[in-house]
Amino acid sequence: MDEDTIRERAQALCDALVAGDIDLATSDFSPELRKHLGEVIALLPLPSTEATVQSVNRGGSGFEAALRLVGETEEVVIETRWKDRDGKPTMVEASHVSKTPTPVQEGEAAGEADGEVAAS
Repeated sequence: MDEDTIRERAQALCDALVAGDIDLATSDFSPELRKHLGEVIALLPLPSTEATVQSVNRGGSGFEAALRLVGETEEVVIETRWKDRDGKPTMVEASHVSKTPTPVQEGEAAGEADGEVAAS
């Protein structure tokens, strides 16, 4: 397991989130993360409109990958920890690093001021 492999798996997770495929996005999750799937999903801005791997670094016995996820109302950075489990890169931990509201686009703000309700 090396940095390129982790970056590839983390990007696949990001791509699956943007595509709305939660099953694919969680395919590299450890059994422990799967047991607490609701808590992990709650960290993510869903639906995600953009997702990128910000960084991948070796940390202790595994790797840490920072993911930047953009949703309709917020942008978050999630720190993920990956370890080799049975010869396969496996995400074993996820936590918030930052959470920022996304700016409302001018057209949306004007529409809401006119009494329109934005769909979420």
